[in-house]
Amino acid sequence: MSAPRIFIYVQHLLGVGHLKRAATLAGALAARGMQVTLASGGPAVPGMTPEGVRLVQLPPASAADLTFKVLLDDSGRAIDDAWKRRRADALLAAWREAAPQVLLLELFPFGRRQMRFELLPLLDAATGAPQRPAIACSVRDILGGLKSAERRQETLALVERYFDRVLVHGDRSVVPFERTFPGAERIAARIAYTGYVVEPEGAANGGAGRDEVVVSAGGGAVGAGLLEAAMQAKPLSTLRDRTWRLLAGNNLPEADFRRLAGIAAGDSGVVLERSRADFTTLLANCALSVSQAGYNTLMETVRAGARAVVVPFARGQETEQTLRAQCFAERGLLEMVEEAALAPATLAAAIDRSAGKPRPGAGAIDLDGARKSAALIAGLARGKPA
Repeated sequence: MSAPRIFIYVQHLLGVGHLKRAATLAGALAARGMQVTLASGGPAVPGMTPEGVRLVQLPPASAADLTFKVLLDDSGRAIDDAWKRRRADALLAAWREAAPQVLLLELFPFGRRQMRFELLPLLDAATGAPQRPAIACSVRDILGGLKSAERRQETLALVERYFDRVLVHGDRSVVPFERTFPGAERIAARIAYTGYVVEPEGAANGGAGRDEVVVSAGGGAVGAGLLEAAMQAKPLSTLRDRTWRLLAGNNLPEADFRRLAGIAAGDSGVVLERSRADFTTLLANCALSVSQAGYNTLMETVRAGARAVVVPFARGQETEQTLRAQCFAERGLLEMVEEAALAPATLAAAIDRSAGKPRPGAGAIDLDGARKSAALIAGLARGKPA
């Protein structure tokens, strides 16, 4: 019997969190022996494709700003109808070549409405195929932004029309999906909670990050304020004598990186870098982690059992990170500073509170989402929805 064929679609528009979660799922599927094609519609991110996964890089699109209303092509121009036709054709060609038994769309139809021009034709082609694949949605625990009743009804209708399963990558005991998507009970029979998706824990890589304060900004597109506040908080904290390692992210604008490097140069105890391949090792060894509250960073932090302070991104209409951070704080897993209250003194106080607590214990939330998702998708490929 040939290995099941899985086709995953993901579109990251600002940071890289959506791509990283999709890549983690793709890696778990490949490790289970499946043939996985990962079609990515955002800017290329080197080193993100897991072993054994075939990457299809679609013509990339990114968001012009935090409203996500205007999409730009790889030359910085607003996409037009001709670009949309080329992209839709490229996606359909990749899907046909893969001939999958399971089609997995990341976030849509609960988000990424901007991509309907290519996703609705893809769904119509899949449902009309002689051998219809199972169709599933891969969605994180919490939806961001405010959804109107009309938008929710449209989403529910799309789920009922096209999707066999909605894989919610979260723990229902932490955040039930209906908390941010009222009406979810209408599709309850299609919803499967997988637990949180996080990369498998690798072997420890020596003492990297031992007793440091690790400050990370994810992809870095919106992290400059946190990094600067952390450097200003350092002399106010009881951990002032530790090494503070700042990871700015590859998407932090170069001008911001140079400015932060100038500030860091005034303190020999501050190390500023773009990124580290051994980030999870740093988390496992650090005295304390300071970060935003993006899905992937938070799961890696909790899995590492690191003392943590998070400053959830909350600009525009974003509510996702704040709600997740509140839920995790209620379980004693971290200290939270709201973005509106971010200042050197408030950040230093939160760091000191966290540093005075024991490291969080394991098992507080379900972090087995990659394995469970792979098992669910394998069942769909065999025609046995779990």
